[in-house]
Amino acid sequence: MTHTYHIHGMTCNGCRSHVEDILSKVEGVSKATVNLEKAEATIEMASHIPIETLQKALKNDGDNYSIHKLKKGEMVHVYHIHGMTCNGCRSHVEDILSKVEGVSKATVNLEKAEATIEMASHIPIETFQKALKNDSDTYSIHKHGEKPKHETKAEKPKGKGTGTFYCPMHCEGDKTYDQAGDCPVCGMDLVEEQNLSTAHSEQWTCPMHPEVVKDEAGACPICGMDLVPMEPDLSSEEKTYKKLLKKFWIASIFTIPIFIIAMSEMLTNNPLFELMHQKNWNWIQFVLSIPVVFYATWMFFERAYKSIKTWNLNMFTLIGIGAGVAWLFSVFGMFFPDIFPEQFLSESGAVHVYFEAATVILTLVLLGQLLEARAHSKTNSAVKELLKLAPNKAVKIVDGEDVEVSIDKIVLGDILKVKPGDKIPVDGSITEGETTIDESMITGEPIPVNKAVGDKVSSGTINGNQVFLMKAEKVGSDTLLSQIIHMVNDASRSRAPIQNLADKVSGYFVPAVVLISVITFVVWAIWGPEPVYVYAFVNAIAVLIIACPCALGLATPMSVMVGVGKGAQNGVLIKNAEALEKMDKVDTLIVDKTGTITEGKPTVEKVGAFDSNFTEAEVLQYIVSLNSNSEHPLAEATVKYGKKQKAEVLKSEGFNAVTGKGVEGKVNAKSVALGNPEMMDYAKAEISADMEDEAKTYQKQGKTVSYLAIDKAVIGYVVIGDKIKETSAMAIKQLQNKGIDVIMLTGDNHNTAQAVATELNLADFKASMLPEDKLKEVEKLQENGKVVAMAGDGINDAPALAKSDVGIAMGTGTDVAIESAMITLVKGDLHGIVKAKNLSHGVMKNIKQNLFFAMIYNTLGVPVAAGVLFPVFGLLLSPMIAALAMSFSSVSVIGNALRLRTIKI
Repeated sequence: MTHTYHIHGMTCNGCRSHVEDILSKVEGVSKATVNLEKAEATIEMASHIPIETLQKALKNDGDNYSIHKLKKGEMVHVYHIHGMTCNGCRSHVEDILSKVEGVSKATVNLEKAEATIEMASHIPIETFQKALKNDSDTYSIHKHGEKPKHETKAEKPKGKGTGTFYCPMHCEGDKTYDQAGDCPVCGMDLVEEQNLSTAHSEQWTCPMHPEVVKDEAGACPICGMDLVPMEPDLSSEEKTYKKLLKKFWIASIFTIPIFIIAMSEMLTNNPLFELMHQKNWNWIQFVLSIPVVFYATWMFFERAYKSIKTWNLNMFTLIGIGAGVAWLFSVFGMFFPDIFPEQFLSESGAVHVYFEAATVILTLVLLGQLLEARAHSKTNSAVKELLKLAPNKAVKIVDGEDVEVSIDKIVLGDILKVKPGDKIPVDGSITEGETTIDESMITGEPIPVNKAVGDKVSSGTINGNQVFLMKAEKVGSDTLLSQIIHMVNDASRSRAPIQNLADKVSGYFVPAVVLISVITFVVWAIWGPEPVYVYAFVNAIAVLIIACPCALGLATPMSVMVGVGKGAQNGVLIKNAEALEKMDKVDTLIVDKTGTITEGKPTVEKVGAFDSNFTEAEVLQYIVSLNSNSEHPLAEATVKYGKKQKAEVLKSEGFNAVTGKGVEGKVNAKSVALGNPEMMDYAKAEISADMEDEAKTYQKQGKTVSYLAIDKAVIGYVVIGDKIKETSAMAIKQLQNKGIDVIMLTGDNHNTAQAVATELNLADFKASMLPEDKLKEVEKLQENGKVVAMAGDGINDAPALAKSDVGIAMGTGTDVAIESAMITLVKGDLHGIVKAKNLSHGVMKNIKQNLFFAMIYNTLGVPVAAGVLFPVFGLLLSPMIAALAMSFSSVSVIGNALRLRTIKI
């Protein structure tokens, strides 16, 4: 039989897995499956198990979760609530959600930021979102694991960061924390989220009254002294590094004397023993070890205790057990020497202590943490470099005067002056003047681009040697630079599917190492040479210390973080880590023609009339009048041409765009249709053979021909050309050389497509493709086992982009296309796909190297520490050397990931 229950108290995927494990172990349970989003447990059992038994199992574990019966026909969903700061908020949100039609009961937990909603039948989350939005838009509701878009965080402590922290190994997915500390799963130091604001408003304060903070220079309102610029606060990363550095020096100061005292015992005539007896030196080692254990490295033992308590076993579990056992053994040896067998006694009769092993191990692990903290700050250097691009001042034209303003004071429509060498303050278009602009920081292309009136410019790019005026069209978080920064930051925090392998191994890693350590002790105690217990003890500790699950955990996220940043610096924006992994496997690329292979800047080359009753000027007049209602690039080209020809725009109404075919409407009370042959069929207007022949002469040159029909009679046409991008042919050749099949799908006619395909040496193409046809082609290829990437720039490409394994949007395209894609090319040409392919290959190769090094290190290190080389070579691994190797294993993984910053793509 199968029963479904509601589970309360889960907040992350770790909770879900833990509850599933507890319930699965209950006697009589065949299988337990837990759904985090629905907060439900589905339990299969041979015979009925009382719910009290299940409740007891959860209670005995730690009483963090509870299980309840579902009412008949009822369901329970658990969502994350954002925006609550106090109990009043909690009560208010609970009240709003309870009043939503169909909700039986809503319970909100402030601490967990959770809403548990009981309902008779499923209610879409959008309904709850609307209810909260209509109230005051202060709160928002989301599925677990999803972060709200444009999230507005509560005010956090001042500093370079945000006051929000996350685990660098993403143990609990996207879960974040409001204060610094260590991850409850892996124990590693939490990393602070980078402050992604591109506005760096300088603040000023009074040297006598630090509570006075102003956005601009001036006099102190209290004492009248000149305000001085505020020193920026240290980021959490820098604070963590400095804290660890201080502790490392303290640990080193006390550990070095302990090490010298212990090593002196190896001397035949130990001069230290002439000063004092060995027992007295043991007491000195004990006293010196106290600051190391109970101050400098006490955090390791706290993390170890927490890991055992929650059963999230990790690296610190092994360090805590290994170093803790060595230190406690030494303390017991000093206080109770009589309880130890002779094997543990030295020649002087004192128990041999291991204070030097414990303190050196802990100090070396602390060194590893220190180096990791420094290396972590370099992994997200790409985001930091992008943030540096954003200017904090701009020159605004106000009543004909130049006024310097803060970047966050600019609003849409402002006219700004950009001087030679200045950074472009916001996104916009040039209204006066012309110049060259260095866009390499965004596109990765080193050659400056010529810009004139009407051309778009982007925030953070650098002006050449000419002054120009521009109109602000996108400000704040809407600028291209801000969007790039946010996309890079989100992508660097995402998980690649390959990380699941490391997670699976890590789940069994620590228990296996502890078991091997116990076996090592037993084997040495039974078959080892004298003194057997000493050998057994030392080797068991070495096994615990050398194992490093963190190297496995860091292998993927470090490479992803650096790789995503590298892509951004080269104009390749990666939406998530999955895109990087899939891109490396792509063997088929589908490309759109207009705006992807071609420049996407169509121009009218000819307007012709088929009917003697209409002149070419009249044909153009009807085309312009109908297209003035359309935003399609081809329509814009005809309207622009019409303005140059001073064509009169006639009254039009009833405009309708027919996807993939053309447009129709009423012009001067006449039914007008404009588009391809399918559009003419749709309008029931017949194209004669002579008309087709005339159109073919242009189509064979790669031009697009649209027919014009008035009252079901084809009376004219317009010829539109769109130049092939200079980079397209080379990029397609490079992709083909990499073994990728390149297929062109276009809505244009066969003759035009044939001409473009011939010029680009494309063997495979399909013409007259509607959006649904492109989608079906993607599905067909996938069914045949192909890994498909789709590159496009228009709304009609969005379905195929979303369906493909990897959707690639041209940055020059529509927002819909970019939103549907997994990779966006800022410059918008096919050479960016070559970069994306090279980048994905480099990142995946780097990840595999990291995983190999981590796995081979542990695979070889643990047996060596256990003493497998001793019978043949007489070699044993000191626990101190094991600690050094363990500390540097994680650092080496991060170091290897940092190599991605130098690869050429």
